[in-house]
Amino acid sequence: MKLLMIIVSAAAFAQVPYERIVNAAKEPGNWLTYSGNYQGHRYSPLAEITPQNVKNLRVRWAYQYRAGSLQVSPVVVDGVMYISGPNTAAALDARTGRELWNWKRTIPPDYQSIGFGRTNRGVAVLGDRVYVATLDCYLVALDMKSGIERWAVKVEDYKPGYSMTLAPLAIKDKVLVGVSGGEAGIRGFVDAYDAASGKRAWRFYTIPGQGEPGNDTWGGDAWKTGGGSSWVTGSYDPDSNTVYWGVGNPGPDWNGDPRPGDNLFTCSFVALDGDSGKLKWHFQFTPHDTHDWDSAHVPVLVDTVVRGQKRKLVVNANRNAFYYVLDRESGTFLAGKEYSKQTWAKGLDDNGRPILVPGMEPSEKGTMVWPNLNGATVWQSPAYSPKTNLLYVATRINGAIYFKREANFKPGTFFAGGGEQTIPSAERSGALRALDAATGQMKWEFQLLSPPWAGVLATGGGVVFSGTDEGNFYAVDAANGKPLWDFQTGGRVNANPVSFNIDGRQHVAIAADRVLYVFGQ
Repeated sequence: MKLLMIIVSAAAFAQVPYERIVNAAKEPGNWLTYSGNYQGHRYSPLAEITPQNVKNLRVRWAYQYRAGSLQVSPVVVDGVMYISGPNTAAALDARTGRELWNWKRTIPPDYQSIGFGRTNRGVAVLGDRVYVATLDCYLVALDMKSGIERWAVKVEDYKPGYSMTLAPLAIKDKVLVGVSGGEAGIRGFVDAYDAASGKRAWRFYTIPGQGEPGNDTWGGDAWKTGGGSSWVTGSYDPDSNTVYWGVGNPGPDWNGDPRPGDNLFTCSFVALDGDSGKLKWHFQFTPHDTHDWDSAHVPVLVDTVVRGQKRKLVVNANRNAFYYVLDRESGTFLAGKEYSKQTWAKGLDDNGRPILVPGMEPSEKGTMVWPNLNGATVWQSPAYSPKTNLLYVATRINGAIYFKREANFKPGTFFAGGGEQTIPSAERSGALRALDAATGQMKWEFQLLSPPWAGVLATGGGVVFSGTDEGNFYAVDAANGKPLWDFQTGGRVNANPVSFNIDGRQHVAIAADRVLYVFGQ
């Protein structure tokens, strides 16, 4: 572990009790958690940047990261920005980009990333500590003022394929994490740890064991290598003390023969009690998935009118190309709609279960299916604006030829049972699409040259930000998708933007390749 600290006034570092995160909307100048609020909105109420003046944005400062392509979504607290990379974290002066401290944990020489790159998507803050999850599967608590390590707890052994790439979620007095490694035949889970001591409070296995509800959806002992990774940050409803988390694909990915059944709780959202981790409900988007369409998405919690009635919802533009509206108190399916090109299902039935098109399974000769394994959207966050009641989704329009192969499990190795062949780039494209949150009806789209990997930010000023694979960070009008502004970063944009105030002025930040850019007027 290596630490570098620059002395800075202690007044610059403010504590973040749980109540501050619950009431994040009351201090829009900060960005206190991965999604900006517990509800997964990735929405900033700040309204200084508008469709009329967004053209005046320019780079205020840029921070060159030391290692790895950045997928980080910064957290900003009272003028200090907290960022992370693979087994690293740092605090920056949000006014200038000056590094205040940095922390690093050595990656073991025998560590392997199986099915994903070496990355990290952000930190969590709670009290006077910053929490970071590491590739070698440790959860670490750092002192917010100095970056000094307060505790580190082993979540799981990395050697069989467990890893962590997500930003933790801090609720009440606990810090929650999930694991990567679904392509290594792991058994996924969501964990909660005591924020003060690091002691594990509970674990929810996303693949139920023998005697547990859902285990009968696996044939034989297939559940033991069932995958179900939980590699993207969840959401939280403080009123009901419910945690919502997305679950990844089953293993092996493309060969479903060894695992007959629906394979719960893969490709699902699970609703968990925040105190105990006990399951309240689940909803499975893609039963018996054989195309790697995991549901590792940020659940978006929305209160809006459905069929004339005000409902508490959790909505999701899923990797499988369908949009879902669920009652977040019960998990009941309310509405669903195709939002990107797909060829595998005729639609959804009254319970939200897909009506399959015959012959779309992977095969030895290869089967052409839309979307490809990266889906109609992947891990990147959508954004929800309560002003427009629209969900803005970075949408991928892409197909692939899926192949099926034998899958022999060996701990710590790739366990996929097949693969895919991409289609020519001329047939692939992307779009930023605005969907009615209550129905999934598309209101407008902004077309892109290629399938995007960047997340989306909506703002109170009526401007939506996102990025492209070609390196553009751009802004469109939230009401109609009209292009407003564009900046060429020089690197692939594969991260989620955030917005915050410095000295009373609104700023926007985005990571592109190894550079973090901060823009202001």
